[in-house]
Amino acid sequence: MKERAQIRLLPDGRRLYLHDGPIDIVLEAFGTAREIEMAYLAAAQRFVTVLEELCEELPALRTPAGHGAPKLAGAAANRMAAAVAPYAARWFITPMAAVAGAVAEEILSAMTSAARLERAYVNDGGDIALHIEQGHFIAGMVDSPVGGSLFGSAALEAAQPVRGIATSGWRGRSFSLGIADAVTVLADGAAMADAAATIIANAVDLPGHPQVTRIAAQDLAPDSDLGGRLVTQAVGPLTSSEVARALDAGEIVASELLSQALIRAAALHLQGETRMVGGPLQLKPTTSDRGLVHA
Repeated sequence: MKERAQIRLLPDGRRLYLHDGPIDIVLEAFGTAREIEMAYLAAAQRFVTVLEELCEELPALRTPAGHGAPKLAGAAANRMAAAVAPYAARWFITPMAAVAGAVAEEILSAMTSAARLERAYVNDGGDIALHIEQGHFIAGMVDSPVGGSLFGSAALEAAQPVRGIATSGWRGRSFSLGIADAVTVLADGAAMADAAATIIANAVDLPGHPQVTRIAAQDLAPDSDLGGRLVTQAVGPLTSSEVARALDAGEIVASELLSQALIRAAALHLQGETRMVGGPLQLKPTTSDRGLVHA
């Protein structure tokens, strides 16, 4: 018997927590009390349907993007497909690479359609959809997708195009073909950022390096969309020149995506070293958590 989705206010009384299967969302809206109430109700109503919709199309969502890919029906599924489409001609990628960002966007869309909000964010496991009409957010950058330490931040204003943040890396919830500890991407949407972070993180790599342990994805998760592709499970100490070489490879790809407006900025992190790509956003450390949303 399927467990019911969990929906509740967190103890601070400001943020809403949504959980269903693999989806864990924390969201917050800013505006009048009445508008926030309407936004949270809309988020809850949309949330209870989104996972079932995705499961109905799961085989198609695990199919490589590109020519001949199955047509999709659901709104979130189509967000995923659109986000990965720019990469299909060059890289192996399936719509699943954008699932967290697409779900965050879908919930945010429900909120902003139901209420007039000054600002809002929907954080789906570190992939974040943003709404900014007034004010700003500070996006925190972490050195690992899971339990990482804050190493920088970016101020996101209403006048800027960034409305999505995503982080990928070999330590994250999803498998990675590369060795990046974390790649954080800022893009025009959360699904776009999610797909781009996957591609850039895969590119931060040292193919065949003896310090990198890789295992076929299907041996770890038989239903993985990556099949027999080798995914990173451990990365031993690397020399400074090796770290630089891996980051160089990722920076080349990030710069290409920036030139195509697929991203607005990216921070690539590996064993204590960070590369920044993009502007006019400046990624920098912060000492304040006021308005902070973690990527």
